[in-house]
Amino acid sequence: MTESATKTQPVDPAALDGFEQLRAIRDGLIPGAPIAETLGFAAMDVPERGTAVFELDPELRHYNPIGSVHGGVYATLLDSACGCAVHSTLAVGEGYTSLDLTVKFLKAVTVDSGRLRAVGTVLQRGRRTALAEAKLYDGRGTLVAYASSSCMIFA
Repeated sequence: MTESATKTQPVDPAALDGFEQLRAIRDGLIPGAPIAETLGFAAMDVPERGTAVFELDPELRHYNPIGSVHGGVYATLLDSACGCAVHSTLAVGEGYTSLDLTVKFLKAVTVDSGRLRAVGTVLQRGRRTALAEAKLYDGRGTLVAYASSSCMIFA
């Protein structure tokens, strides 16, 4: 192999659509969101346009004073899954922002709950808005939280 064949070409995120951007983040070609490092996200994937998956292994650092994972950790995973599901539908040059996030906490999570998996799906994508939902499961596949989010699309 030649030296040029072994080097990775730089990736310009602005030249990619939303799905391609998220795949480039997943593959380590462009940096991800700092919040993923702050909370210790274990994995991120975009299996198809309109779907995003985030995983996190609960740790004591995620706890609230009552001895379980803080609701803000749930909300961040669910917000990431909803937002990135919408992001995966964006054309080159489009952006989005979340307008709201509604979270329903169904079950407490602890370090014994196993890896958390948030699965976000776009329910409706229009020209100016999108509606997404996300479900958060524990390591046994039990639904522990649910969220919905409206997003504004802009060029």
